[in-house]
Amino acid sequence: MYPWRPSDCGTFIHHLDTFEARYNRQSQEVVADSGYGSEENYEYLDQNTIEGYVKYNMFHMELKKKHIENPFLPGHLYCYMEKDYFICPMGQHMTYIGDNSRKSALGYVSSTRLYQAQKCEGCPLRGQCFKGKSSRVIGVNVKGRQYRDKAKELLTGERGLYHRSRRPIEPEAVFGQIKYDSGFKCFHYRGNRLTKAEFATIAISHNIKKMASLMGLKAKQGVWQSPPQGVSTPGHGQGEGPNGYKWS
Repeated sequence: MYPWRPSDCGTFIHHLDTFEARYNRQSQEVVADSGYGSEENYEYLDQNTIEGYVKYNMFHMELKKKHIENPFLPGHLYCYMEKDYFICPMGQHMTYIGDNSRKSALGYVSSTRLYQAQKCEGCPLRGQCFKGKSSRVIGVNVKGRQYRDKAKELLTGERGLYHRSRRPIEPEAVFGQIKYDSGFKCFHYRGNRLTKAEFATIAISHNIKKMASLMGLKAKQGVWQSPPQGVSTPGHGQGEGPNGYKWS
């Protein structure tokens, strides 16, 4: 049994694995919002050769002018890769002092490299650079940064702009219709089996509403589709639709 997770991030890999097991195929492209943008999920996409148009939590902030022009952010500091140190806006070397590891709820270990400035006391830019009392320390997740850079490149490309324009229309509209139009904002049952059954009922009713709306629209346009075999339409003769339209 897959463990229950309260956040979107922890359900991402399980959802894709379940999709592949059920349909015996996997998506070539995956589109998701920033709730799913973690190093663990990006690595899964990379290992399975899936194009991931998945935002991360700072994606929109990084596109703003205020962020782009801020020279004090860790991502904007110059890095000397060969000797493994960063250079702050005042020209000080920020040297490597150790690693910090973090394990996710699913057991994924993420490592962050720590770099510290030599001496921030008396620096004229200190007030703009950071507010701490000791010398500044920055954390750099090298692998995570590489994955985010790749995601940013995909999201800001032509294909990424297309997916970003479609995502609010396709899935978010359905969530809004179910939650606000139909008033379904919480599950009334507990347990995996019962909540699955409850949501299946909600999904079926939503699809029936869409079908009824589409059939009504086609009827107004003079295009009427015949019902499934064995299904009769009360109030109309066999083979005849509303307003005299013939079944096609």
